[in-house]
Amino acid sequence: MKPAFSFYDLYGEIGAFFNTFIKTSDIFVANNDSMIEDQSVREKLLAITESTEIEGAELIQSLWSNYGQLLRVFLKGGSDRSVIVKHIKLPDNQAHPRGWNTDASHQRKLRSYEIETAWYEGLAQQTDQSCKVPDLLGTWQEGGERILVLEDLDLAGFPVRKQQASIAEMKACLSWLANFHAKYMNQKAPGLWNKGSYWHLDTRQDEWHAMTNQPLKDAARAIDKRLDEVTYKTVIHGDAKLANFCFSTDGLQVAAVDFQYVGPGCGMKDVAYFLSSCLHEDDLEVYADDLLAYYFELLEISLIRLPQDIDIKLVINEWTQLYAYAWADFYRFLDGWSPGHWKIHGYSKRMTDRVLNDPKQRI
Repeated sequence: MKPAFSFYDLYGEIGAFFNTFIKTSDIFVANNDSMIEDQSVREKLLAITESTEIEGAELIQSLWSNYGQLLRVFLKGGSDRSVIVKHIKLPDNQAHPRGWNTDASHQRKLRSYEIETAWYEGLAQQTDQSCKVPDLLGTWQEGGERILVLEDLDLAGFPVRKQQASIAEMKACLSWLANFHAKYMNQKAPGLWNKGSYWHLDTRQDEWHAMTNQPLKDAARAIDKRLDEVTYKTVIHGDAKLANFCFSTDGLQVAAVDFQYVGPGCGMKDVAYFLSSCLHEDDLEVYADDLLAYYFELLEISLIRLPQDIDIKLVINEWTQLYAYAWADFYRFLDGWSPGHWKIHGYSKRMTDRVLNDPKQRI
């Protein structure tokens, strides 16, 4: 099986990983911002973690478009050896890697961090080991900046990050998605996006106007409506790419991170997007059907365990039909956002054409 592009080709937004230990006496300062050196921040971190000392910090990555940093902070005297600090700070100059430096883009990012905080404070409390997410240890705002203190998943048994995945590792991620989608099936999602996924049409009007695929552009609203009118919605991750899963050392269990675009929707949006992050078009032709069947097998098992009455057959039949819609919806975004993107390929075009050309699909 041919792997997808390298980690840096696929996820340019993540930036370089420094992985360098930083002593607090000589702490690394990114973008001239020494957040950990701020006495007020240090006091809050120590109080939240019940620690006695901050030994140092490690810059994991800059946030998308330089809207802050993700840090690993090393502690002493408490129960946690380290925690993850997500520090959101507006950049002096916006620097979107693909040039989308618009007010709509800026407002969407600001809203996404509010949504992520609401997620961790609310519905995330319902997750368990079958769909593990980091625990929120504390959060606060300071001087217009937002800080989230999260469990370090490295210490929780998920220390591995993957640039490419085997079929077994993809199945581990699909298992997480199946359990996650089952847990929130037909639940209300207060405080989250009205529609999950970072590419949903309502927040991507600039990209829609830039589209060159006219038939898909004309059908965009109908595709969005069809996905939105699904009988059974769940809460979707909204950015379920391979880079947002943390693996156990054997690769058979995962936890997920980065919930900025979490909200209600059809689970196929997560599944299609996840597969797009792992497989080239040739491998999608070979493996996608089997992986989709595996996901639905686990979804059915998870739904059977639920106390509420769910029409499982209806969920599977309807969501199976909407798999192609999920691809077409993501293709719509890519066509306007980055028309030369590597994910615009034969498989995604075939899925999209299936939606556009089949009269039974009501497009």
